Amino acid sequence: MAHSLKFEKDSVQTSDRVKCVDLHSSKPWILAAVYSGNVCIWNYHSQKTEKSFKVTESPVRSAKFIERENWIVVGADDGLLRVYNCDTMEMIKEIEAHTDYIRCLAIHPTLPYVLSASDDKLIKLWDWEKGWICSRVFEGHGHYVMQAAFHPKALNTFASVSLDGTIKIWNTDSGLLDFTLDAHSKGVNCIEYFMAGDKPFLISGSDDFTAKVWDYETKSCVQELEGHTHNVTAIRVHPELPIIITCSEDGTVRVWDKTSYRLENTLEYGLERVWTAAYVKDSSKVVLGCDKGMVVVSIGGSHVSDAAADV
Repeated sequence: MAHSLKFEKDSVQTSDRVKCVDLHSSKPWILAAVYSGNVCIWNYHSQKTEKSFKVTESPVRSAKFIERENWIVVGADDGLLRVYNCDTMEMIKEIEAHTDYIRCLAIHPTLPYVLSASDDKLIKLWDWEKGWICSRVFEGHGHYVMQAAFHPKALNTFASVSLDGTIKIWNTDSGLLDFTLDAHSKGVNCIEYFMAGDKPFLISGSDDFTAKVWDYETKSCVQELEGHTHNVTAIRVHPELPIIITCSEDGTVRVWDKTSYRLENTLEYGLERVWTAAYVKDSSKVVLGCDKGMVVVSIGGSHVSDAAADV
């Protein structure tokens, strides 16, 4: 049960508004994309900034590690996609990717693909083994595309969400739309796949203040998570622990039981709006990005393995 878990604040790093955080799987690094146009790597063991640099004068809304290549990929409001060497921070590639803000980047778990989602209503698939060519353009959303997420098992499938209120499922091989869910009464900001056994689910978060759990096979909503008092900005389903985390512009993070969908905890750290969350497999750390900086939270309790608790 999720209620046996304890959440303890490890550290707070104050900064400008943090729009995206990503955790390295083998190093104690948090990659943060900052609204001021900066990207920084924060070491949560030493609690020091490892690297920090200015990307652009525009806000940076997404930054991700591509660990297989030792790269960082960054998307910003100037529509450019930039790739950096993780050690030297030398820029390897700069691409005029979109004609409007880049809201989100998603890294394929095994293939050399990056998805970019934009306010130009397009999602683009980039293949870094082919010189970062744009191999597919996915068109069909009627408003800004806020996020995209690859299916964890079906390697040629991803989901996208938009302020048009829909979830769309796409095929990367054909470039075609598989299906659309009319998901929320207002814009949808975030989407994530998760598995319950072998059964795939989706969870979406919206400007209607709710998150919804979707049975992927029947295309039906099986649960609505209510309680936030402002837009739901980010959702993370923990890969090992039985919890779903939802973040909101109401300044709170809510923790839900992954099976019963019961609200188990409400966390608030005084950093104003919460925009993003990340954790890494085999780790007890959760990182939250907010208006006023980042907070690192440790999860403890009977569900946390000794290995995870040591990270």
